[in-house]
Amino acid sequence: MNQQLPLFASESPKNIIEELGDYSAFGEATQLETIDGTPYFINEFWTARQRQAHRIHEVSYRACFKPQLPAFFIERLSKPGEIVYDPFMGRGTTPVEAALRGRIPYGNDTNPLSRAFTEPRINPPTLAQVRARLMEIPWESFESVENEDLLTFYHPTVLAHIEGLRKWLIKQEEAGQLDQVNRWIRMVAINRLTGHSSGFFSVYTLPPNQAVSVERQRKINEKREQVPPLRNVAGIIEKKSRSLLSQGSVEAKDSLFVTGQSHDTPAIPDGSVSLTITSPPFLDIVNYEADNWLRCWFLGVDPKTVQITKHRSVEGWQAFVASTLKELARVTRPGGHIAFEVGEVRNGTVRLEEHVIAAAEGLPLTTLGVMINQQDFTKTSNCWGVSNNASGTNSNRIVLLQRS
Repeated sequence: MNQQLPLFASESPKNIIEELGDYSAFGEATQLETIDGTPYFINEFWTARQRQAHRIHEVSYRACFKPQLPAFFIERLSKPGEIVYDPFMGRGTTPVEAALRGRIPYGNDTNPLSRAFTEPRINPPTLAQVRARLMEIPWESFESVENEDLLTFYHPTVLAHIEGLRKWLIKQEEAGQLDQVNRWIRMVAINRLTGHSSGFFSVYTLPPNQAVSVERQRKINEKREQVPPLRNVAGIIEKKSRSLLSQGSVEAKDSLFVTGQSHDTPAIPDGSVSLTITSPPFLDIVNYEADNWLRCWFLGVDPKTVQITKHRSVEGWQAFVASTLKELARVTRPGGHIAFEVGEVRNGTVRLEEHVIAAAEGLPLTTLGVMINQQDFTKTSNCWGVSNNASGTNSNRIVLLQRS
């Protein structure tokens, strides 16, 4: 059963713009600015604290937003039983949160890893089913090692078990026997490939949302004077499964997950989506291919074939967003909403929300405003160019659009 989650709005909520202007749930009043005719709402709209969401979300994926972000919009801009969609679903935060809150989850991503991460957590197996399946896997027959370079990350026995499990799962898929339990085991195994604690298959390496190169890992091993330890692959999968399922299941009917380009999703009917909550790739700040090479290997996917959008120019990025918004205008019902999160890049010198607004021109979409979710380190006096001596995304910037 779905865990009963707290609601963020009353049963008869105000107009979303009125509510944003009056918002003060965390003790501060919303600051309102107007830039080029567009209202900006600056406040802390959801908590930045860790472990404030359902445990089922706790799978690692680089450049993902917190579950509190989609939760904020799902409760205000959709009703139970309506479709909530993300065309760049990544680890599946939006569709999983939508399912937790009684909505129908739709998701798309060009990276096959995304569906492999998301689909098993909707209507997942029980822990008892996972344990039973782990006992059926012929671990004792997984003895040989083929990819010796990976011994930089893994103890020989561990690598033999990882390679054996990988081949077993691929054969199950080829035979049409990759059921929900097998998908779950594959998802957890991918999530446990590399990390920095005994809860992962690997020796100490970089954070679990990416994998360094073999050569880089050799240097890490030398510097730390470490060798890959013996790990219990099946035991780690069971332990992580127990954690993910500890707060209950995630149930949803009629969910839809596809792997494709955001501007071309013919499987989604016209006017079917009530709410889209998404965050596209930001210019050139994340190298998804390099980050996901090991995960793609386990899944049996060549990362070079994954067409991850990566634009170095703002003009190219805006054109990409325009094509996505055109498709979103097609699938969104009249009166439906789009929450388009763009974060902050290049130390605040590029405000991508302006280019999203420009990309929506000429489409049947109305810009309602821009939300800036203020972080603890952000000063209101510097909200247009946040600088905290770190690169990457500093704050959530969400363009809120409505289908006319």
